[in-house]
Amino acid sequence: MPRARQNAVGFDFGRSVAGRLLRRVCVLSVHTSPLEQPGTGDAGGMNVYIAETATRMAQRGVAVEIFTRATSSDQPPVVELAPGVLVRHVTAGPFEGLSKNDLPSQLCAFTAGVLRAEARHEPGHFGVVHSHYWLSGQVGWLARDRWGVPLVHTAHTLARVKNAALAEGEPPEPMIRVIGEDQVVAEADRLVANTETEAHQLIELYGADRRRTVAIPPGVDLTRFRPGDRVAARAVLGLPSDALVLAFVGRIQPLKAPDVLLRAAAEMLARDPELRTRLVVLVVGGPSGSGLTEPKSLQLLAESLGITDVLRFLPPQPADALAEVYRAADVVAVPSHNESFGLVALEAQACGTPVVAARVGGLPVAVADGRSGLLVDGHGTADWADALLAATRERERLSAGAVAHASGFSWDRTTDALLATYTDAVAEFAAARMDLGLPAGA
Repeated sequence: MPRARQNAVGFDFGRSVAGRLLRRVCVLSVHTSPLEQPGTGDAGGMNVYIAETATRMAQRGVAVEIFTRATSSDQPPVVELAPGVLVRHVTAGPFEGLSKNDLPSQLCAFTAGVLRAEARHEPGHFGVVHSHYWLSGQVGWLARDRWGVPLVHTAHTLARVKNAALAEGEPPEPMIRVIGEDQVVAEADRLVANTETEAHQLIELYGADRRRTVAIPPGVDLTRFRPGDRVAARAVLGLPSDALVLAFVGRIQPLKAPDVLLRAAAEMLARDPELRTRLVVLVVGGPSGSGLTEPKSLQLLAESLGITDVLRFLPPQPADALAEVYRAADVVAVPSHNESFGLVALEAQACGTPVVAARVGGLPVAVADGRSGLLVDGHGTADWADALLAATRERERLSAGAVAHASGFSWDRTTDALLATYTDAVAEFAAARMDLGLPAGA
């Protein structure tokens, strides 16, 4: 739809109908489902974000339908994630064997499935479309035009930003993604960034409309991720009560840089050989992305560094078990080469565990440098060893700061900000339709 400049009367009219139109949200998550376990494959912080915000929207009286690609013939067509939240599995291409980079070829089939599902309802079934990641944005752009409702888009990561900070061995994002992101940014009625830094990147690198770009930080479940008994948590995990525990949580791939923690641990042992009697390096997660090509890379690195005796692996953990991992750790390391926000950092701090993180992307927002953890410039082994040792020495002070910092973030705040953004987008969209002599709603 052509974008009309809104006059005050038109926009006021749009706001008056926004509440009536915003009864149900269509959420698009093509390449990964909020039902999947974060920490392996393509499942990560985005899955948590969608599930947490959708659940809270439904609690506020706004129903949510999440469309994602079916990856197994055993998946039912529809699953209730929570009261008022449905996950719809759309058949698009073979169930298995497709990587994220294969999915552009299946977007037509996925879009057809979404449009057919909506066609079974009365016009105006959805009041807004919220797409997550560029693949979903391509589908959302078409749904927006077909249904006559605004498109809100969250990128989560950006190809141009990732390509500027590639880890060694990490392939660059393909040009098809760069072009796809340009298209979605141009078409979206609102762009939701995780931080002001990401909003600036959208504006500077993609030419996004500043007026339609808003920064809304993700949150953390403060009822689940909270301080607890560290000794008890270690007992659950079979860790010595007096151990020095350094933890990495996330997908095992070059982008997330778990190798940085292993190299730093080896440096710490070289400086203080007696530390070997109590050091534990805990890696929680599964191979993902380009890490799938070398699933044993960390084990091989540990062998070459001579630290296999202090390294322990755990598979991806459900949220309650993950909280115990955070509580058991002295420090959680987030050494990513790029991170749009870093939910792991926030969850760990909410449990009272300081975080040592790379000073990249949204991590300077997620971690209060010197108060809730430490930020490290670059990925140098000596610098990371210094920071990890400093954080362990200052753990008690940083732990208190970590809880205080995390308390400023919540999924309720994120959800309320998203709903306000939806309302503004619907109001502007309705006013534009009125200017063109069209009905306010679909």
